[in-house]
Amino acid sequence: MKTIRLAIWGVAAVFAALLAFLLWQAQSSQKFAALDIGMPFSLASSKGGVVTSESLKGKPYAMFFGFTHCPVICPTTLYEMNSALTTLGDEAKDLRMFFVTVDPERDTADFLATYVGNFDPRIEGLIPKIEELPALAKAFRVFYEKVPNSDGSYTMNHTATIFLFDATGAFAGTIAFDEDPTLRLEKLRRLVKAAR
Repeated sequence: MKTIRLAIWGVAAVFAALLAFLLWQAQSSQKFAALDIGMPFSLASSKGGVVTSESLKGKPYAMFFGFTHCPVICPTTLYEMNSALTTLGDEAKDLRMFFVTVDPERDTADFLATYVGNFDPRIEGLIPKIEELPALAKAFRVFYEKVPNSDGSYTMNHTATIFLFDATGAFAGTIAFDEDPTLRLEKLRRLVKAAR
């Protein structure tokens, strides 16, 4: 009888430990899902006027931080997103992609308009003021730094991640640089479907 009681207590202890682990894991997942990325913003647009986080409510969007003089990462990322938007077509008609410059000294609205004008019209350039860029980058967990070149010019190091936001403006995931095209499309499809 004592052995049976011990066995029951042992099984109960294992179940209690398993339940505690599952609850901890669920809380960790919720914390990750609710990761605080982004902030309210009002930024000049390459299409004229401003784009605000408030005006975007109701539709999903993606944000990528880069600069127009970038030799590889930025044009590759925009090309890949251009291809994804073309593939999705009307399925993603309400999805907008923002290319936020980390080099507002050189990336004027006109220059940025010409640059993003080579891609899908759903891709739009945004220009923060130099003084507001540090807080914006920090809120979006973006790294950037000016790196001098030997000829006196400079380039920029920066985060190469696309940030996805749902129709409420909440962070909804990321797309990595040069991510598998199928996975990229799946993430974008999930984002636009959730907004319907």
